[in-house]
Amino acid sequence: MADIKPIRIDKFLWSVRIYKTRSIASDECRKGRIIINDIQVKPSRAVLKDEIITVKKPPVIYSYKVIEPIENRVSAKLVGQFIEDLTTEEEKAKLNIRQSVGFIYRDKGTGRPTKKERRMIDRFKDDSNDSREGGIKT
Repeated sequence: MADIKPIRIDKFLWSVRIYKTRSIASDECRKGRIIINDIQVKPSRAVLKDEIITVKKPPVIYSYKVIEPIENRVSAKLVGQFIEDLTTEEEKAKLNIRQSVGFIYRDKGTGRPTKKERRMIDRFKDDSNDSREGGIKT
């Protein structure tokens, strides 16, 4: 049987594209945001087949099952061969809730709204709140 080389958790998280760089993955391990089988791990911890990895990226807590540990980074299309996403839909919905809470997107470089733009924004918010509540504006 072939020798199975132990793969570090920080290298594995980078190789399956959970983190953009290996150093970010190492930092997250040191901060205690990476949990394997309900135990916080250090970056040097080896990953084994069929382990459950919990990754805390506030506000969402992702869960993954290791199908096959790998050392080299793979394309996004091939990631599904090495990990299985166990994250619930409720957790993924937290991203949408966070984005929809009273924040109006403005293009970069447009600066602060003028007084006139601010009044238009306030009117728009008031109108949308009234239509949800079914109230009549007096």
